[in-house]
Amino acid sequence: MEPFIPVVILFILFFLNIPIAFALIGASLYYFIFQNNIMSVNMVIQQFVTSVESFPYLAVPFFIMVGSVMNFSGISSSLMKMAEVLTGHMVGGLAQVNVILSAMMGGISGSANADAAMQSKILVPEMVKRNFSKPFSAAVTAASSSVSPVIPPGTNLIIYSLIANVSVAKMFLAGYTPGIMMTVALMFVVHIISKKRGYTSTRDKRATIKEILIQIKDSVWALLIPFGIILGMRMGLFTPTEAGGVAVLFCFVVGVFVYKKLKWEHVPIILKDTVYGTGSVMLLIIGAKVFGYYLTLERIPQMITNLLVGFTDNRYMLLFIVNLLLLFVGMFLEGGAALVILAPLLVPAALKVGIDPIQFGVILIVNIMIGGITPPFGSMMFTTCTIVGVKLDEFVKEVLPFILALLVVLAILTYSETIALYIPNLLM
Repeated sequence: MEPFIPVVILFILFFLNIPIAFALIGASLYYFIFQNNIMSVNMVIQQFVTSVESFPYLAVPFFIMVGSVMNFSGISSSLMKMAEVLTGHMVGGLAQVNVILSAMMGGISGSANADAAMQSKILVPEMVKRNFSKPFSAAVTAASSSVSPVIPPGTNLIIYSLIANVSVAKMFLAGYTPGIMMTVALMFVVHIISKKRGYTSTRDKRATIKEILIQIKDSVWALLIPFGIILGMRMGLFTPTEAGGVAVLFCFVVGVFVYKKLKWEHVPIILKDTVYGTGSVMLLIIGAKVFGYYLTLERIPQMITNLLVGFTDNRYMLLFIVNLLLLFVGMFLEGGAALVILAPLLVPAALKVGIDPIQFGVILIVNIMIGGITPPFGSMMFTTCTIVGVKLDEFVKEVLPFILALLVVLAILTYSETIALYIPNLLM
């Protein structure tokens, strides 16, 4: 039992509402100060510092900055117009716009909570004006935000790649299939509910080819960002970290010279957002890395691997068990935190039974995102309910159909390696 005391401390601190990064650091310090007699405290401090001395981690602040620059440069509003042209004529038009905008924005902002907060402020008031119920609007916003970290270049894709030691480019490519599937599934649910309740479209008729082409011309700079990143890495023009720097520069150029909305006074705000966002993510990574070092020293990942494989060596049964575990954990932990804690524990077990690490990463991230909109502590659920002003019980009732649709997508990705890895296998 003694090797597991830091794990117990971690969950006690978490349920005492201590931020997960500090809970990880506290549990790790307990182990290295009171349990481990081999390493000096100085070596532990070195682990805190060296855990983030990695060039690939520079991609994180760059992509966080991209999301902030987009909000001030006019790129976000351009993408919203594009989404409205494509889906405004559909039943439940503005709710469909909500889903499509998350898919377009998600690949660039990379943050589910950032996407949920933005659309709660911008789209939900407009939806309520057009007679959508407030709980339904909140549910659509939270559910669609789950797509954000799945579509590249979401930061969770980068973090998983570094933890599991797999290709970032291949992980990015693998994110498109689940992202598209989740978007289609959510749009289907929106259509069914909107038709039943009589939610109208925002356009009287489908946009003409000319209108679509005009809007594509206006939005092409925004649409180029995710595709340019993937193409550049695929062709070997730049690394993921360099891709982040290129994306930031590109967004600044578009904001200043194309849309002409980015001003000098926005720069301090962008830098502040980037520092805050990067600080929270990197502190989480530091805590997770040092906690992972404790796990490695005590061979806990191997224990869990042996436990899971001892229970069943059938890959499909193992995936079923892992999915149940992830769905449960995702209800309590924020996506990034759950990822950095669970990936080092579960990846070895997945590899031992022959599960592709790229497919497992897709399953892991999609699963945790579903947990983010599920009671009792889903982070996107709280974000949208707080901003929109919706009671939790009303939200839960409206979000259930969306959760069921996403669980169907998760099942397909879990049990069909061909579908989950179609794009990376096709292009790499």
